[in-house]
Amino acid sequence: MKNLINFILRFLVKIALHGYFRKIIVTGKKNIPTGVPVILVANHQNALIDPLLLATHTKLNPWFLTRAAVFKNPIAAKILHLIRMLPVYRVRDGFSTIQQNQKTFEATFEVLKKNGAVIIFAEGSHSVVRNVRPLSKGFTRMAFGLKEKYPNCEPVILPVALEYSAHKHSGSLVRITFGDAIPVDMPASKSGLLTKTVEKTLKSMVVEIPDEHYEENLNSILEAGVDVTSKEAVDTFLKDGIVTNEVSDPSGVKNKLMKIFNFPLYWIWLWISPKIQDRVFESTFKFLIGFFLGPIWFLMLFLLALSSPLGSWALAFLIMSLISILWNKSPQE
Repeated sequence: MKNLINFILRFLVKIALHGYFRKIIVTGKKNIPTGVPVILVANHQNALIDPLLLATHTKLNPWFLTRAAVFKNPIAAKILHLIRMLPVYRVRDGFSTIQQNQKTFEATFEVLKKNGAVIIFAEGSHSVVRNVRPLSKGFTRMAFGLKEKYPNCEPVILPVALEYSAHKHSGSLVRITFGDAIPVDMPASKSGLLTKTVEKTLKSMVVEIPDEHYEENLNSILEAGVDVTSKEAVDTFLKDGIVTNEVSDPSGVKNKLMKIFNFPLYWIWLWISPKIQDRVFESTFKFLIGFFLGPIWFLMLFLLALSSPLGSWALAFLIMSLISILWNKSPQE
């Protein structure tokens, strides 16, 4: 039953993600291994959106390591476990909690032993900064711990790059890139080498904007319409000033029309927005509002169209609200 519920949720979330974003480009699917334990190591730029994209755009049906703070509520903990999330404790959560990570690692060993998959965002936190930050050692501990407990297991590290044309806007472009799998074929004493290898690989996949004059370079890239999800396009622009693949700003007139014809959802967002302390969660809250409340809004318009004196107006509004969402997904002229 849990697997069925998880499958249905992932199916619905995938549909919603394709409605929220203009386009989701997935490359390197051929690099996803089968029949072996897979530890996906990804950069982390967009809060809950990152794991949702990876959960719905691979056939690995992965488990996730996520910060333990969200598991404090017992009901939330059960729901998170249902959607294949496991808590990971950080130093900031208190030194006394770090020992509890062993239970989480033991759970991942059981998943991986069955040639399952676990996703870890090894930077340790999320950030909209378009660079790879230093990786923590959690994934190496997982890999070598698995080999120690189950010597016949041969895990691989699968590097994944996630890029967004606009982190906080709907109607933007997403690019998911799966790199070549990295075998864990070295002794545990070489864990530092494995960390450096994975970090170097991720840096070769993820858009890198030099820290020096970061904001100035980023603004120039965006103003020129460079596809900021493409490492090749960004590198070419920074080196030669050439725009190889121009993309449009998702916050134009189409986005504004979508807000007008779906105004209750937009008003809810305006009410919630000031309460968000970490602005990296903006896209997450926008998506969740649409995912949970969008169907209610459309159903209400549909019922009004069927049995209300305002039927023709409600039907017209329903049609325009759906058209505005689809139009927002299309490229700007």
